[in-house]
Amino acid sequence: MRSRLSLGAALSLAMAAVPAAAQDLVLGFSTAKTGPYVSLASANEIAVEIAVQEINDKGGVNGKKLRVVRFDTGGDPKQAALAVRQFAEDDKALAVIGPFSSSEVRVAFPAGERLSITQMSMSSSAPGLTKGFQFAFRNTTDEGVIIDQVLATLKDKKLPAATAAIAFATDDIVSKSVGTAVLPSVFKKYGLPVQGTTDFQYNAFDLSPQVSQLVRLNVDIVGLGSPPEAAINLAKEAKRQGLKSRIIGGATVADPDLPARMDGAGDGLTIGTTYFADVNDRTRAFAAEFGKRAKAANYQRTEPNQMDAASYDIVLLYAEAMKRANITGDAAKVADERKQLRDALMTLKEFPGVEGPLTFNAERDMIKPIYIVEARDKKWNLLDTRMAQ
Repeated sequence: MRSRLSLGAALSLAMAAVPAAAQDLVLGFSTAKTGPYVSLASANEIAVEIAVQEINDKGGVNGKKLRVVRFDTGGDPKQAALAVRQFAEDDKALAVIGPFSSSEVRVAFPAGERLSITQMSMSSSAPGLTKGFQFAFRNTTDEGVIIDQVLATLKDKKLPAATAAIAFATDDIVSKSVGTAVLPSVFKKYGLPVQGTTDFQYNAFDLSPQVSQLVRLNVDIVGLGSPPEAAINLAKEAKRQGLKSRIIGGATVADPDLPARMDGAGDGLTIGTTYFADVNDRTRAFAAEFGKRAKAANYQRTEPNQMDAASYDIVLLYAEAMKRANITGDAAKVADERKQLRDALMTLKEFPGVEGPLTFNAERDMIKPIYIVEARDKKWNLLDTRMAQ
């Protein structure tokens, strides 16, 4: 009997027959759809899909379509390094969206440097992760800058901020960095004496001893380094024990539905984030499209967070850099075109992203607006908008 090719197999063979110069402009996407960052990272793919569709519907870039190949790292640094090698060597990608976390970046950025392929993280916010590299970019702002602007807002608004304490998760790289390095430094800058420090495991359920310590300290501000789930447990215990201190934080807890998940326990929590959905018509339109797609795909979270917005903007940044560098996607030119794309990224000034105007600094970290928001009535409310260098 005569065998038949499946439609998928036939299409694959057809694609294989297309000359390299005529094929798509390929981007790798190092995602964390599973693992410890899933609540923050799993929906990043929706934002990437929106951006790719918008660009391709307008004719693509330089007459070519964008195409994304994915690798789920599970938040594992070793898998993030494997992903960038696969993108560079097997997929002939021009650049990589991601990886997500600071722990992944610490391993993947050196691997990408050896392969001479640009990676741009949408989330990693531990300080100094791009320093010393040429192909490492972050569409993110480090926690020190964000928390500095939170305190600047409290000072400008003359809110109580004379004494401080610190609470942080010890088993999360960014949270630990916030608790041991970022917060002590920023508090010192603003002349806030730290009265005490308490730590915990990020998946700990019972935080009553830590909160009891904070209650006894009776400070104006508690600086928090924690993933969202631990922040919820801390806030609920703080409400139960009557903690009066204002809890502040940065990007580690910038989850759009966090106040609702705290069920009112987080009132007063004040953080910095690089995306706020209700800024203008464009941010509202992005949030609406994201929500529609998230609901259709049965995602638990249907509101875009700052990592989703950053992922969307990474695609736009790459597309603009490809346009400026006249990237062809020719496999024979991929090594040179990766360098040309990298160099073109650094020419982008105040690029109009959904997050706001975007400009890379000398270390290839992003300068962009920081929205200072306060949890109140089970939602985030905008207190201030700042731009930090």
